Amino acid sequence: MAKITLSNLRHSYYPNPKGPQDFALKEMNLSWDDGGAYALLGPSGCGKSTLLNIISGLLVPSEGKILFDDTDVTHLPPAERNIAQVFQFPVIYDTMTVYDNLAFPLRNRKVDEAIVKTRVEAIAQMLEISDQLGTKAAGLSPDNKQKISMGRGLVREDINVVMFDEPLTVIDPHLKWKLRSKLKELHQELKATMIYVTHDQTEALTFADQVVVMQEGEIVQIGTPIDLFERPTHTFVGHFIGSPGMNILPCKGEDKSALLGDKAIELEGAILGGNEGKTQIGVRPEHITLGTSGLEATVCKLSDVGRHNVIDAMLGETRVSVITEDEAPHVGSTIHLQFDPAKTRLYRDGWIATQEAGAAS
Repeated sequence: MAKITLSNLRHSYYPNPKGPQDFALKEMNLSWDDGGAYALLGPSGCGKSTLLNIISGLLVPSEGKILFDDTDVTHLPPAERNIAQVFQFPVIYDTMTVYDNLAFPLRNRKVDEAIVKTRVEAIAQMLEISDQLGTKAAGLSPDNKQKISMGRGLVREDINVVMFDEPLTVIDPHLKWKLRSKLKELHQELKATMIYVTHDQTEALTFADQVVVMQEGEIVQIGTPIDLFERPTHTFVGHFIGSPGMNILPCKGEDKSALLGDKAIELEGAILGGNEGKTQIGVRPEHITLGTSGLEATVCKLSDVGRHNVIDAMLGETRVSVITEDEAPHVGSTIHLQFDPAKTRLYRDGWIATQEAGAAS
């Protein structure tokens, strides 16, 4: 296992990039500690698979370095990086038994057969497939095939990092939670460095200790799942994470409040920086309550999701989502919205621009 460091890393698929717009990955510097569970989260085309391929050695970055501990591996091929990769589609040999599939990475490295047996049986027990070791892989269900693919990545003890590239995409939804839970258990037991690439926020937030959120080749926030939900540093993070995502409302910023139309909205703290740029209020649906006073809005849609109701309302020409556990008002009715000041923030050109609640002035 290894600490992974990305230093001044950038990548372009053009031979002679002319400017930032030509880079699939913008400059990034980050470190992943040995034994941590990490996720790369973002929509298709944001650069997360490009970054994974650079770490694995399938791509050489245009600029910068990749370090495993203190060793520069930037130009080393995948075979010399001691990595394991689990892909979207299970990589297994259908004509082999489950046992032989799990043993293959070790036998390929001439590991003693007694050690092979010990490791295969240990991983099979962790994956709860010990009773299938003598079964041909061709007859297994998709989730068990993906378990074998995961096991092939985990069976070696000398790996620096295990990387998962959208591993649950082809798995039936009702089985995904089982594999997510199993993967979390495996990490806690093996303490291996794991990087999980996904566009699914649920997968990222339930697996990782730290999530790297990417947009258009840029890292917009790194943090725990709680960090990303409670205090998004970019409007993209707020909107992308949550169901529904954070409300993003056009406004005009003034000192410690923002004007939403002609109404002053109290913010978590003082507005930072100058007065230039596009300003917006960010507040999550969970942090808006219904009251007898406040911003007047008209209910346009109701969604009962079991645990709570989601109200969509028009605040002037702006749509606002509210989550409530109380009885929902009728469509077409007038409601009054109250924002929690400690959870209401101003963003400038997408980036947070308010002092954190409770921070010293």
